[in-house]
Amino acid sequence: MRHVFAISFLALAAVAGPSLYSGDARAEVIRANTPAVGLTIDRIGALPDAERGAWADYLARSQAQHLADRAALAAELPAGVAPPPPPLAIRGNSSHMPLDRPAEWYGTAEARAVADAVVSFQTPAGGWSKNQDRSLKRLPGQRFSNDAETMEQNPANFDAPADRFWTFVGTLDNNSTWTEMRYLAKVAAQAPGREGDAWRASVIKGVHYLLNAQYPNGGWPQIWPLEGGFHDSITFNDNAVAEAAMVLRDVANGAEGFGFVPPELEVRAAEAVKKAIDVTLAAQVRKGDQLQGWPQQVEPMRLVPTSARNYEPRSIASGETTDILEFLMGEPNPSPEVKAAIRGGVAWLESVRVYDKSFEMTDDGRKLIDKPGAGPLWSRNYDLVTGRPIFGDKDQSIHDDVNGISVGRRNGYSWWLSAPQRALDRYAVWSAANP
Repeated sequence: MRHVFAISFLALAAVAGPSLYSGDARAEVIRANTPAVGLTIDRIGALPDAERGAWADYLARSQAQHLADRAALAAELPAGVAPPPPPLAIRGNSSHMPLDRPAEWYGTAEARAVADAVVSFQTPAGGWSKNQDRSLKRLPGQRFSNDAETMEQNPANFDAPADRFWTFVGTLDNNSTWTEMRYLAKVAAQAPGREGDAWRASVIKGVHYLLNAQYPNGGWPQIWPLEGGFHDSITFNDNAVAEAAMVLRDVANGAEGFGFVPPELEVRAAEAVKKAIDVTLAAQVRKGDQLQGWPQQVEPMRLVPTSARNYEPRSIASGETTDILEFLMGEPNPSPEVKAAIRGGVAWLESVRVYDKSFEMTDDGRKLIDKPGAGPLWSRNYDLVTGRPIFGDKDQSIHDDVNGISVGRRNGYSWWLSAPQRALDRYAVWSAANP
């Protein structure tokens, strides 16, 4: 059964009616953000009997893998020996794992050294953490994740980890895991003999990780084994679901250097891709019978939009909608349901774009300003009830005007985007081939 989130739109006359654009004198804080709820056995217990078993098994497997991961790290050093410092944090790790070099480069000593470092950071579960220097090998006993994430135990922070020394140990966030898998496959392709076996084995372990981490309904959490809170949500942010599905699609087809994956895993990968597409379609927001865009993340079982960090409210998100549309338009033989989802998402993007505005640096930080001829632009988030742009701040307040949030949050997040134009440009080509 296809689950959809039905929006009950209020008449706009019944709301305060703040302007769509900045500079409105009525701009205000419209409500507070509330935290997402993770996957728990109590929430699973509310499911119908027929669905409960698969979810309970999934949660138990996650918890067992979490304990196994910790035990494996502890076993790397003799008792009483102090572990080395955690890996240094960098801004993103994909720069060390380029995926666009000529094929022969992946056979160089430089590329192989990075591949060895990548393997050393693979978690026992088979995934990778994020924001690390992939040119340095992990030392025995060294943690899998760095200290860059939230390290304070602050209940007011939606992103505070349950254990500040064990967070993002296996994640799809910031392009992690799928990038490592694609990089290793490229290096292994230049080492067809025994010298490439370790890299191929690491990729196969990564395939198992993605299959194990996939929810029964086809989505993926941001972190696996599960860490709780919004990290348990099915995550479209950073294109996590689509990137995981696209790696598995290449695995299933033996494409992009994945031809060494065993046939039984190819079959399982193909099934996982189908489930990922199904859950993506089910998570699309509706207004009545009209399909719109997609949220940043949805609750894993109910598939309704949910929040993430303090400043990331429940919404329809233009960036995630763009990524999902590009993913769906890459389907070689799209079903009628996929075609309808694409057309609905594109129509929504077209309906909310604005012109003659620019989000740029001013003497008072980044602001949305009048700029004739500029655009189109899209707000990062749109309210699920009114359909209007909304903006969050670190104090969990949600505003109707980006210029009303704190300078630090305005400067530190892409609140207005031009990227959705990519999806519209691609749609012009796709629609001609898919009448």
